[in-house]
Amino acid sequence: MPDHADQAPQADQTPNEAPMPTSPEALIAYLDGLGIATTTHTHPPVFTVEEAQALRGTLPGGHCKNLFLKDKKGRLWLVVALEDSKVDLKSLDKRIGSARLSFGNGDLLWEVLGVRPGSVTPFAVINDTEHRVTVVLEQAMMAHDLLNYHPLDNGRTTAIRSADLLKFLRATGHEAQIADLA
Repeated sequence: MPDHADQAPQADQTPNEAPMPTSPEALIAYLDGLGIATTTHTHPPVFTVEEAQALRGTLPGGHCKNLFLKDKKGRLWLVVALEDSKVDLKSLDKRIGSARLSFGNGDLLWEVLGVRPGSVTPFAVINDTEHRVTVVLEQAMMAHDLLNYHPLDNGRTTAIRSADLLKFLRATGHEAQIADLA
């Protein structure tokens, strides 16, 4: 796992000014080191599923959305699903075994996963060295051979095989829960 100690934010830096704990290039190098092949495309930054759809053209594979959530008991969750899946927060807690859920704020997202809103991705668990986040992957999403996520930066999209996503998550100490979110 990359050493982040030399890239810690300065005391006078806000999270939006602080450098990323892991760069997209360091992430890709980490994946390469695990023997995981990926393909990355660069594009203008996107912040919504709709913006991504408009820019991606015919990029193959499942296209996904990522929800950074906090439950009433303070547990953190990263729920990853196909972009067109309906994820109902009011019933999601029962499906994944959490307390009542709400969205985590940008400061908590930065503190735990080292990414900013709009760049949430399962790849961000590379920065969750304290294993505070429980990763939940949608069962229907995992049926796709190829999946697309931001590589810590919403100006790029990286394709990875679903089996390799699991390999990456395990290498970072995160055993994903696979759930039917429908």
